[in-house]
Amino acid sequence: MARTLRVLAWVMGIACVAIGLYHVVAGNAAITGAEDAGATVDSFGRFMGAIFAGYGLAWLWAVRQKPVPAVAVRVLTGIFLLGGLSRVLSIAVEGRPNGFQVMLMTIELTLSPVYFWLAHAEERAARARA
Repeated sequence: MARTLRVLAWVMGIACVAIGLYHVVAGNAAITGAEDAGATVDSFGRFMGAIFAGYGLAWLWAVRQKPVPAVAVRVLTGIFLLGGLSRVLSIAVEGRPNGFQVMLMTIELTLSPVYFWLAHAEERAARARA
């Protein structure tokens, strides 16, 4: 379990940093369907890209700890799950977005329980070792 958690956390951290930095650099071009959305959306997208890159750095910090702190994984996973649930709310309020956004929502809602489960398993294993 610990190895699986480490691998998934590394992938999450690296992916979030890369995606966040892409949004910072590309602006509206990084948001599917928002290429011509204007300065306000561009500013918001670049800002959120920086925040997302920071979120990825938090994952990378957590995965470098021995053992991986279950509390940090739960907090970071809770944020990830909130993002997925926010997409569900958006669908309820605004309707279905493009397929790429639906795919991201599916990943967020599917991976969150896995991360919670792995954090719990790692915490139990760490207690057993101690």
